[in-house]
Amino acid sequence: MDDERTQGSPDDARTRGGQDDVVGAQIASILDEAASGPSTGGAGQTARPALDREEREIKDNVLRMGSLVEDQILAAIDALTSHDAEKALAVIVGDSRINEAQRHVSTLIVKTIATQQPVARDLRFLLSLDHVTYELERIGDHAASVAKQVRKLAPEPPLKQYVDLPEMGRLGAQLVRGILRALVDIDEAVARDVAARDDEIDHLYHRTFSEVLELMRADPANVERGARILLAAHYLERIGDRVTNIAEDVVYLASGEVEDLNP
Repeated sequence: MDDERTQGSPDDARTRGGQDDVVGAQIASILDEAASGPSTGGAGQTARPALDREEREIKDNVLRMGSLVEDQILAAIDALTSHDAEKALAVIVGDSRINEAQRHVSTLIVKTIATQQPVARDLRFLLSLDHVTYELERIGDHAASVAKQVRKLAPEPPLKQYVDLPEMGRLGAQLVRGILRALVDIDEAVARDVAARDDEIDHLYHRTFSEVLELMRADPANVERGARILLAAHYLERIGDRVTNIAEDVVYLASGEVEDLNP
């Protein structure tokens, strides 16, 4: 698993959400209130519809962000296979949309926590979604990093059709889509299935690594292209790891248990 998380810790809320000290302090204060027990009285009951509405809005925004991330992965692979540096540049520039989406969702989460004061399952749900957006943002970064290598590879002839890079990218996009479906239904079984498929990406990565090294040893002219392919393969492999982290969030939401799905 890429990130260690401690259930219920204010420091964890800061780390997982990627928030600054002010936001972290807000969440810590609310967690302290939650630890002392839920508020009583009729006000809490009337606030429930508002909390449900805000949770749905946050979840919808997370899903839209995930769709952007999936598109970015596929666009980077399309740029690779078509040798199109302009398409690669569009992926790099488009990463800013994902960053903005994460900031928007994080703002909504902090606002909901501050105004609705959720406890127990609702608080767990919101903090988990905050971590999901962090992982999605990092996947977007990996797609942009692949595109940066594609820009350098585009003018050159392909090295063995880039070995397994296209398949790694398509599989990574499939896993992103699959984990979003698991998130919609908080489906633990689907989340576990998606996480298990990370092994397929790992297999393609190791095969790519071995084949590219052989090509580089066979001909010094292959070294630069080979190095860029290995870098791109590394970023694609990391996408699988990030998806596994999200799968762990879904398992946590469904069961309340923190579990490493990729030991």
